[in-house]
Amino acid sequence: MRIISRVFSLLLTGLFALVLFFVVCNAWVIMTTSNRVFTDISEVPEIEVALVLGTSKKFANGQPNAYFEHRMDAAAKLYQSGKVKHLLLSGDNRTPYYNEPADMQKALEKRGVPAGAISADKAGLRTLDSVVRSSEIFGRKEIIVVTQRFHSYRAVFIGNHSQIDTYAFAAETLPFKASSKLLLREFLARPMAVIDLYVLQRKPSEAGKEDVLPY
Repeated sequence: MRIISRVFSLLLTGLFALVLFFVVCNAWVIMTTSNRVFTDISEVPEIEVALVLGTSKKFANGQPNAYFEHRMDAAAKLYQSGKVKHLLLSGDNRTPYYNEPADMQKALEKRGVPAGAISADKAGLRTLDSVVRSSEIFGRKEIIVVTQRFHSYRAVFIGNHSQIDTYAFAAETLPFKASSKLLLREFLARPMAVIDLYVLQRKPSEAGKEDVLPY
């Protein structure tokens, strides 16, 4: 009986420690980056290049992805307001049938952004890859990340850790009920980012030759 009680106590302590770790990591990521995440475009600093993080243009059920559309709206707004001169589109292109940067470019051109103001990083397989490659491959020392607010904190955290002066312009998101699954996933992803950066010291999945942007 004592053994069972002791095992139960250890499991409970371990669970509490794990929950505390997740809460502390989330608080750390958000509190250290919130002053660099903007929703008002007038507050966004003028920086030459914006890094637009990829997402699928459609949900698994075939319906249009509102997160994608809002992200493209925000990126186009940044460019058209003169806050940035160039857009670096970073996303997944692991198969010929799925190309996030190409989808983003088509959407942005429909919104009036000229093709000459757009470059693509087709090896942005995850947030860490996209942010770090913006510096290692594309030579950026400062960027404005374009994504939804809940995702922005982690992207800025990764950028600042990687010695990139990083800000974010937060695209419109969906109401809590519609975004609850993504919010939970992000709650879990922030501690993983801390582990990736400070424990595993992960690098982007794909390397590559330097690609000089026009700015």
